[in-house]
Amino acid sequence: MPNAVRIHHFPKSGHAHRALVFAKLAGIAHEAVFVDLAAGAHKTPEFLAMNPNGQVPVLEDGDVVVSDSNAILVYLARQYAPDWMPSDAVGEAAVQKWLTLAAGEIAFGSCAARLITVFDAPLDAEFAAAIAARAMQKLEQGLDGRMWLVGDRPTIADVAAYSYTAHAPEGNVSLEPYPNVRAWIARFEALDGFEPMPATAAGLLA
Repeated sequence: MPNAVRIHHFPKSGHAHRALVFAKLAGIAHEAVFVDLAAGAHKTPEFLAMNPNGQVPVLEDGDVVVSDSNAILVYLARQYAPDWMPSDAVGEAAVQKWLTLAAGEIAFGSCAARLITVFDAPLDAEFAAAIAARAMQKLEQGLDGRMWLVGDRPTIADVAAYSYTAHAPEGNVSLEPYPNVRAWIARFEALDGFEPMPATAAGLLA
């Protein structure tokens, strides 16, 4: 294994949690670099040179810099953990479908709902709840009769969908109507190397 990759993160960001928990689950040597958002560390020239959007997470791997949580998952899987990303076209397309859900309806649903309830973000709570329900229904259907979202083992699709789904109740989005989702969350949290994201605070879009 080469030198450890560096993952710039904020502990209560669900997007950053994706990158960190994947590195832990996949056994990828990494250094977690805390970004003090309260102090504006994500808006410094040094950080903006890595990610002009000023958001966590950011991955450094030698001269390679990757921002966006889903892009980081793809990079890490391809570079260091190929078992977590199907190599066939059908499997990869299936993973991409769930990455799109994570970047779309999960981000604008349960993630946004969590921002509203925890930080009083000026977002539309009714809209976020409706989008969250739509995402949950897709996950519930996708997990019907299945242990994982793609194939017969966990992939980065599961990693991308997990954090804001598991923490949806912090945004007043109930998991009670979704038994397949709740069982999947329990399976994910039972994986070797899993470490939880701190509860009670909102994540930051990345």
